[in-house]
Amino acid sequence: MIVGADGASDAAILQRSAALYGSFGLRRVYYSAFSPIPDSSKLLPLSEPPLMREHRLYQADWLTRFYGFEVGEILDDVSGDMLDLTVDPKLAWALRHRGRFPVDVNRADRETLLRVPGLGTRSVKSILDMRRFRRLGLADVARLARSATVLRNFIVAEGWRPGGLLDSERLKQHLAPKPRQLALL
Repeated sequence: MIVGADGASDAAILQRSAALYGSFGLRRVYYSAFSPIPDSSKLLPLSEPPLMREHRLYQADWLTRFYGFEVGEILDDVSGDMLDLTVDPKLAWALRHRGRFPVDVNRADRETLLRVPGLGTRSVKSILDMRRFRRLGLADVARLARSATVLRNFIVAEGWRPGGLLDSERLKQHLAPKPRQLALL
């Protein structure tokens, strides 16, 4: 799908992708940001969409295919029809649904763990396997997930509670990656 060549919202693009997966059994939908060419039709936009929009669509697509999310959950009435470009769709969903967190990594089921920002399918499988033998602490989960920077705000583990971090209105600003300009060398 060419992203940004018309006025289609992210919700419309993801709904179309979901329909393609469901109706035709496609294994993958690809997204590509529109790139204007000289002397093109006046109907096409003059500028290209941010590449981050393409990236966020891939992330949202991944959430629907492998994490059990529905398009209507990722883009709901609160979020609107466009994905937040400052944070990934899973984190944006978690910030809108703070009441579901923190999640106890020693008790939660697979589907609940898959919704925790910072946990992927492999780390969730490892958590489920490891907790059969012992209770997991934050350090254990951090090793399995490769980083605790984001997920520590959304989990409870042996000896760890996030405290008031989850209730902070500044949590999104704290967790959003700081934009940086890349330079050509």
